[in-house]
Amino acid sequence: MGVGKSTVGQLLAERLGIGYRDTDDDIVTAEGRTIAALFTEHGEPAFRAVEKRAVHRALAEHDGVLALGGGAILDADTRALLAGQRVVCLSMEAEEAARRAGLDAARPLLAADPHQRWRRLMEARRHLYTEVARVTVPTDGRTPAEVAQAVLRAMELIPA
Repeated sequence: MGVGKSTVGQLLAERLGIGYRDTDDDIVTAEGRTIAALFTEHGEPAFRAVEKRAVHRALAEHDGVLALGGGAILDADTRALLAGQRVVCLSMEAEEAARRAGLDAARPLLAADPHQRWRRLMEARRHLYTEVARVTVPTDGRTPAEVAQAVLRAMELIPA
């Protein structure tokens, strides 16, 4: 959440000369409302079901760079589909998240006590991210271009 996956994903697709797709954008387009509105109107379980369908569809249809929402890995079926894929986890510390995204922004899962909630979310999810990711690339103090370059190096798509 706020780690830069959309911006970095677009840069990676550009540098690799392949397509880019973001499942959050797919959800917003298909549902005709924002992620925050979906959470508010229908709750997290309903949103996660919509997200799961969007991710599975994107994985079946798209062969370029794909950015997934931060909670997509909560679903075991999604994690199974990601096995064997070139998955990159972008990471950052809570202080960086606060600086970048402003943890008081309209993020449904961070509504009350955003800094503490962000830390708890990351603690609960970190093992799932590392389970599916081939590499983890820290984004703290880096520009999106620097992160994209680090991803390409880590995935051995360019020389170190």
